[in-house]
Amino acid sequence: MNNLGIIASQISGHLWAPSGAYDAIASTTLSTTAASITFSGIPSTYTHLQLRLFSRAAAGGFDQAFLQFNGDTGNNYATHYLQGNGSAAGAGATSSTSKISTAAIPGSSQNANVFGGSVIDILDYANTSKNKTTRALSGVDNNGDGYAWFASGVWISTSVATSIALLASNSFAQYTSAALYGIG
Repeated sequence: MNNLGIIASQISGHLWAPSGAYDAIASTTLSTTAASITFSGIPSTYTHLQLRLFSRAAAGGFDQAFLQFNGDTGNNYATHYLQGNGSAAGAGATSSTSKISTAAIPGSSQNANVFGGSVIDILDYANTSKNKTTRALSGVDNNGDGYAWFASGVWISTSVATSIALLASNSFAQYTSAALYGIG
Protein backbone atom coordinates (compact mmCIF):
# COMPACT_ATOMS: atom_id res chain seq x y z
CA MET A 1 0.00 0.00 0.00
CA ASN A 2 1.39 3.40 -0.89
CA ASN A 3 1.39 6.54 1.26
CA LEU A 4 -1.72 7.86 -0.48
CA GLY A 5 -3.59 4.67 0.50
CA ILE A 6 -2.50 5.10 4.12
CA ILE A 7 -3.65 8.72 4.18
CA ALA A 8 -6.98 7.81 2.56
CA SER A 9 -7.57 4.99 5.06
CA GLN A 10 -6.86 7.39 7.95
CA ILE A 11 -9.36 9.89 6.61
CA SER A 12 -12.04 7.21 6.30
CA GLY A 13 -11.30 5.99 9.84
CA HIS A 14 -9.67 2.73 8.82
CA LEU A 15 -5.97 2.99 9.55
CA TRP A 16 -4.12 0.23 7.75
CA ALA A 17 -1.50 -1.61 9.80
CA PRO A 18 1.13 -3.91 8.30
CA SER A 19 1.04 -7.58 9.22
CA GLY A 20 3.35 -8.39 12.13
CA ALA A 21 2.28 -5.28 14.04
CA TYR A 22 2.51 -5.20 17.83
CA ASP A 23 -0.85 -5.74 19.55
CA ALA A 24 -1.21 -4.69 23.19
CA ILE A 25 -2.32 -7.68 25.27
CA ALA A 26 -2.00 -6.41 28.85
CA SER A 27 -0.12 -3.90 30.99
CA THR A 28 0.23 -2.99 34.64
CA THR A 29 1.87 -0.38 36.85
CA LEU A 30 2.50 -1.36 40.45
CA SER A 31 0.82 0.78 43.10
CA THR A 32 2.94 -0.88 45.80
CA THR A 33 6.01 -3.13 46.10
CA ALA A 34 5.46 -6.62 44.64
CA ALA A 35 7.54 -9.80 44.44
CA SER A 36 6.27 -10.59 40.94
CA ILE A 37 4.19 -9.49 38.00
CA THR A 38 2.18 -12.17 36.20
CA PHE A 39 0.45 -12.14 32.85
CA SER A 40 -1.92 -15.10 32.47
CA GLY A 41 -4.48 -16.27 29.95
CA ILE A 42 -2.18 -15.29 27.09
CA PRO A 43 -3.86 -16.07 23.75
CA SER A 44 -1.94 -18.44 21.47
CA THR A 45 -2.82 -16.47 18.34
CA TYR A 46 0.51 -14.65 17.88
CA THR A 47 3.88 -15.79 16.58
CA HIS A 48 5.98 -14.04 19.24
CA LEU A 49 5.52 -11.98 22.40
CA GLN A 50 7.34 -8.91 23.66
CA LEU A 51 7.56 -7.67 27.25
CA ARG A 52 8.49 -4.07 27.93
CA LEU A 53 9.59 -3.42 31.49
CA PHE A 54 10.29 -0.11 33.24
CA SER A 55 11.51 -1.25 36.64
CA ARG A 56 13.27 -0.62 39.91
CA ALA A 57 14.02 -3.10 42.71
CA ALA A 58 12.66 -2.40 46.18
CA ALA A 59 16.05 -2.99 47.84
CA GLY A 60 19.78 -3.33 47.17
CA GLY A 61 22.07 -2.12 44.41
CA PHE A 62 21.65 -3.48 40.90
CA ASP A 63 19.22 -6.39 40.89
CA GLN A 64 17.98 -8.82 38.26
CA ALA A 65 14.59 -9.53 36.76
CA PHE A 66 13.72 -13.11 35.87
CA LEU A 67 11.09 -15.00 33.85
CA GLN A 68 9.15 -18.18 34.54
CA PHE A 69 6.51 -19.71 32.28
CA ASN A 70 3.28 -21.51 33.19
CA GLY A 71 4.19 -21.65 36.88
CA ASP A 72 7.16 -23.95 36.11
CA THR A 73 9.60 -23.59 39.02
CA GLY A 74 11.68 -26.65 38.06
CA ASN A 75 15.25 -26.50 36.80
CA ASN A 76 14.12 -26.18 33.18
CA TYR A 77 15.74 -22.88 32.22
CA ALA A 78 19.11 -21.60 30.98
CA THR A 79 20.60 -18.16 30.27
CA HIS A 80 23.61 -16.67 28.47
CA TYR A 81 24.43 -13.02 29.10
CA LEU A 82 26.78 -10.10 28.39
CA GLN A 83 26.98 -7.18 30.80
CA GLY A 84 28.86 -3.94 31.16
CA ASN A 85 28.93 -0.88 33.39
CA GLY A 86 31.20 1.52 31.51
CA SER A 87 34.42 0.39 33.21
CA ALA A 88 34.15 -3.40 33.14
CA ALA A 89 32.44 -6.03 31.03
CA GLY A 90 31.52 -9.60 31.73
CA ALA A 91 29.76 -12.62 30.37
CA GLY A 92 28.35 -15.77 31.83
CA ALA A 93 25.83 -18.55 31.62
CA THR A 94 23.52 -20.54 33.84
CA SER A 95 21.90 -23.86 33.12
CA SER A 96 19.42 -26.12 34.87
CA THR A 97 18.02 -23.21 36.87
CA SER A 98 14.48 -22.34 37.99
CA LYS A 99 14.20 -19.10 35.97
CA ILE A 100 15.65 -17.12 33.06
CA SER A 101 17.73 -14.02 33.88
CA THR A 102 16.43 -11.23 31.67
CA ALA A 103 17.32 -7.78 32.95
CA ALA A 104 19.52 -5.69 35.20
CA ILE A 105 17.48 -3.23 37.24
CA PRO A 106 18.50 -0.51 39.73
CA GLY A 107 17.71 -0.98 43.40
CA SER A 108 16.89 1.37 46.26
CA SER A 109 20.57 2.13 47.00
CA GLN A 110 20.91 3.70 43.53
CA ASN A 111 19.95 7.32 42.87
CA ALA A 112 16.36 8.11 43.86
CA ASN A 113 13.69 7.56 41.23
CA VAL A 114 16.04 5.88 38.74
CA PHE A 115 14.33 3.10 36.77
CA GLY A 116 15.78 0.74 34.17
CA GLY A 117 14.30 -0.09 30.78
CA SER A 118 14.08 -3.60 29.31
CA VAL A 119 12.72 -5.18 26.15
CA ILE A 120 12.27 -8.95 26.28
CA ASP A 121 11.25 -10.98 23.22
CA ILE A 122 9.71 -14.42 23.68
CA LEU A 123 10.06 -16.28 20.40
CA ASP A 124 7.66 -18.95 19.09
CA TYR A 125 5.84 -19.04 22.45
CA ALA A 126 2.89 -21.01 21.02
CA ASN A 127 4.85 -23.44 18.84
CA THR A 128 4.55 -26.94 20.32
CA SER A 129 7.50 -28.22 18.26
CA LYS A 130 10.09 -25.92 19.87
CA ASN A 131 11.50 -25.00 23.24
CA LYS A 132 10.79 -21.36 24.10
CA THR A 133 13.67 -18.92 23.62
CA THR A 134 14.06 -15.36 24.84
CA ARG A 135 16.30 -12.41 24.08
CA ALA A 136 16.51 -9.39 26.31
CA LEU A 137 18.17 -6.00 26.24
CA SER A 138 18.13 -3.76 29.29
CA GLY A 139 19.95 -0.79 30.65
CA VAL A 140 19.96 1.95 33.22
CA ASP A 141 21.68 5.32 33.49
CA ASN A 142 22.38 6.12 37.14
CA ASN A 143 24.03 9.51 36.49
CA GLY A 144 27.34 8.07 35.35
CA ASP A 145 27.01 4.69 37.06
CA GLY A 146 25.07 2.86 34.37
CA TYR A 147 24.59 -0.74 33.44
CA ALA A 148 23.81 -2.59 30.19
CA TRP A 149 22.67 -6.19 29.93
CA PHE A 150 22.03 -8.45 26.93
CA ALA A 151 20.78 -11.98 27.49
CA SER A 152 19.34 -14.96 25.71
CA GLY A 153 17.45 -17.69 27.48
CA VAL A 154 15.56 -20.90 26.98
CA TRP A 155 12.70 -22.67 28.69
CA ILE A 156 13.15 -26.37 28.01
CA SER A 157 9.51 -27.05 27.18
CA THR A 158 7.40 -27.39 24.06
CA SER A 159 4.26 -26.32 25.95
CA VAL A 160 2.43 -23.20 24.82
CA ALA A 161 3.39 -20.34 27.17
CA THR A 162 -0.01 -19.31 28.58
CA SER A 163 1.36 -17.37 31.55
CA ILE A 164 4.51 -15.37 32.24
CA ALA A 165 5.80 -14.39 35.67
CA LEU A 166 8.35 -11.59 36.03
CA LEU A 167 10.31 -11.89 39.29
CA ALA A 168 12.92 -9.71 41.04
CA SER A 169 15.38 -10.87 43.69
CA ASN A 170 14.46 -7.96 45.97
CA SER A 171 10.88 -7.39 44.72
CA PHE A 172 9.79 -4.72 42.27
CA ALA A 173 9.43 -1.18 43.61
CA GLN A 174 6.26 0.88 43.41
CA TYR A 175 5.64 2.38 39.93
CA THR A 176 7.37 -0.46 38.12
CA SER A 177 5.43 -1.02 34.91
CA ALA A 178 5.23 -3.93 32.50
CA ALA A 179 3.44 -4.33 29.18
CA LEU A 180 2.90 -7.45 27.08
CA TYR A 181 2.53 -7.31 23.30
CA GLY A 182 1.70 -9.94 20.70
CA ILE A 183 3.56 -9.94 17.39
CA GLY A 184 1.67 -11.26 14.34
